[in-house]
Amino acid sequence: MIHTETLFIAGAAGLIETIVETPAETPRGIALICHPHPLFGGANSNKVTHTLARAALKLGCIALRPNFRGVGGSAGQHDDGAGECADMLAVLAWAQQRFGDLPVSLAGFSFGAYVQTRVAQALADAGQPARRLALVGTAAGHVEGARRYETAAVPPETLVIHGARDETVPLANVLAWAEPLDLPVVVIPGADHFFHRRLQLIRDIVLRAWRD
Repeated sequence: MIHTETLFIAGAAGLIETIVETPAETPRGIALICHPHPLFGGANSNKVTHTLARAALKLGCIALRPNFRGVGGSAGQHDDGAGECADMLAVLAWAQQRFGDLPVSLAGFSFGAYVQTRVAQALADAGQPARRLALVGTAAGHVEGARRYETAAVPPETLVIHGARDETVPLANVLAWAEPLDLPVVVIPGADHFFHRRLQLIRDIVLRAWRD
């Protein structure tokens, strides 16, 4: 049976509200999952974020779903990804102190995927690269709302999933980011940005990729 608790973890801007889910069996890893843009209704209860957590738990990982700054009970204000990256590193440090030095997997949706590219880069620079990385609906380039994302480079084994009919982050943006990295992109036909009626596909794709 999955054990679920909501905890408040210390971060640079104050406490970070985090859902912590622990599998029934002995954990085999820690999975940090990030939600979409906080200024557009994103929170750790998001359906895609929840789906990614279910996949991680199925594989025996502890699933951490923090709320970004200013969302729910998390302190601070939106910081365009920089402060959010620092907060995610703080959550990971807390998790490894509590649960041990387990392999780390990163997953994120939309703005959360963008943040995870920065987290992955920071971990690699510190000599502690994440074991696995899954990015869904990744914010890249110029997107809806006159925002622009300079999305960080990621390792070639990163799992990138995108909807063919994404109107928030056009598929062309993600392909333009992925091309110079020689990074494959899994495209789900007919899927919009929020993957309505396609959540099970995301879960299955992540399970297959991460089992390998």
